[in-house]
Amino acid sequence: MAVNLATIESVTKVYGTRALMDGVSLGVSEGDRIGVVGRNGDGKTTLIRMLAKLEEPDSGRITHSGGLQMAVLTQHDSLDPAATIRHEVIADRADHEWLGDARIRDIVEGLFGGLDLPGFADGLDTVIGPLSGGERRRIALAKLLLGEPDLIVLDEPTNHLDVEGIAWLARHLQARRSALVCVTHDRWFLDQVCTRMWDVQRGDVREYEGGYSDYVFARAERSRIEATEEQKRQNLARKELAWLRRGAPARTSKPRYRIEAANALIADVPEPRDKSELMKFANARLGRTVFDLEGVSIKAGPKHLLDHLTWQLGPGDRIGLLGVNGAGKTSLLRAMQAAYATEGDVQPAGGVIKVGKTVRLAYLSQEIAELDPETRVLQAVEQVRGRVDLGKGREMSAGQLCEQFGFGKDKQWTPVGDLSGGERRRLQLLRLLMDEPNVLFLDEPTNDLDIETLNQLEDVLDGWPGSMVVISHDRFFIERTTDTVYALLGDRRMRMLPNGVDEYLERRARMAESAAPAAAAAPAAPAKPAADTRAAKKEMQKLERQIAKLDDQESKLHAQLAEHAADFSKVAELDAKLRKVRDEKEELEMAWLELAEQV
Repeated sequence: MAVNLATIESVTKVYGTRALMDGVSLGVSEGDRIGVVGRNGDGKTTLIRMLAKLEEPDSGRITHSGGLQMAVLTQHDSLDPAATIRHEVIADRADHEWLGDARIRDIVEGLFGGLDLPGFADGLDTVIGPLSGGERRRIALAKLLLGEPDLIVLDEPTNHLDVEGIAWLARHLQARRSALVCVTHDRWFLDQVCTRMWDVQRGDVREYEGGYSDYVFARAERSRIEATEEQKRQNLARKELAWLRRGAPARTSKPRYRIEAANALIADVPEPRDKSELMKFANARLGRTVFDLEGVSIKAGPKHLLDHLTWQLGPGDRIGLLGVNGAGKTSLLRAMQAAYATEGDVQPAGGVIKVGKTVRLAYLSQEIAELDPETRVLQAVEQVRGRVDLGKGREMSAGQLCEQFGFGKDKQWTPVGDLSGGERRRLQLLRLLMDEPNVLFLDEPTNDLDIETLNQLEDVLDGWPGSMVVISHDRFFIERTTDTVYALLGDRRMRMLPNGVDEYLERRARMAESAAPAAAAAPAAPAKPAADTRAAKKEMQKLERQIAKLDDQESKLHAQLAEHAADFSKVAELDAKLRKVRDEKEELEMAWLELAEQV
């Protein structure tokens, strides 16, 4: 029999005049893997903070079994800003000690993308203080997973992880023996990891068996039964009224109700999108050309992200864009947006981006646009437009769309300054859609959104007729809203993936496997002191600046060659200069590669 680890008994928690928890009783036992879902603001985080005894209930009690070892990942870490990653995660173990531990290696590689921590300037010796919130969160998660707690409590652990990192974390948690309670809006992750669900709603918590998919079926079935019971009560009330008017009622047999199988709930539900109908409408709104990229090269400083990309975003295309961090996903969208905003005057480092004349682009970036904090929600939406055409004869007022995105009639009059981060994100999406764009660029649209809001957004996008590019680490959202997946794998190319996210993960795994034998075959070199590594990295940065200057010279020489094409003597002079620049650039690139191998 499973041992009970933690118990919540008749707990009540009130904020202001609102009861987040009202007499809630729950328990966590050995082997439990519990996912916590619900709308933002309904008390998910408060519930797990009380479970972990980080917050006291107003009434009721929380009990832990004797000697319970609990590890908690909150939204705010307690890392020492003056410490290094090595000190916080590896606990100052010697390199030979932790590198010889397969478990530690797996966690470091899974969360940081490699044993050398490629995203951090000084690797394990990087000081934590200047790092971003997302980087600090990964460090806190790694530190937590290196322990052996009886119960792990995680609040949004997939935030700031890419698709690979989320897949690794799911596998890692599946293999652990620790019990788990996890708040997350990542529905794929919930399905992979959890065997029970807690649904937090208006002061109550309902329990469901199974992962996210099972929870959706069970909740729909519960709603159907409750609706049936309500209909039964209404019928009984009508019969009683009739009896009061007519006297004693005639005898009738009682109706019988049966619980249908979960699959019957979706037997008559159509496909989420009528693709052919949407494609017709998109063609009518956009014409033949949306975005055409011809030989496009994109750089970020001295770094080449994409080379000679030829690609077309057509009318009605719904594209999911995956890729390793720093591969150029956001840079690609920004280059396309710049070409649109300047009517072609601003172009990338190489090649041409053509934009259709009828394109109306809306770009949801990762940064939340600031609004006047005194403006009310409804006013902020109506500033864009009073009504919106969603296609296929669907039209909504600003107020109706607000309600569909979780802003009820009372919430519509809330000042923007009083909204949470997730609510501001929802408002940003609303304002974009109210402007009736026919092309959408969505860069991490699921950040800070709860599952219910994600469902509502997906429902709106189902009937939205236009072209769309989505960058997201939320696998469920990518698979639900897009039809075709492309990937940037860090080799300056874009590839279409017919098998979607699964193929992306398989390709990344093969890349890692092919890199491992090459590293193993190389002769073992003595470990370099940290000072030598830092010096090599500084020299690499110096070379990158020199290479960037030579890139500029090369571009200018190409322009001069085109300008003086009819002057043969001038062309010969410029061609000699160009060859010299290319030779110098090649030498610098070879030197950079040698330093990279040392580092």
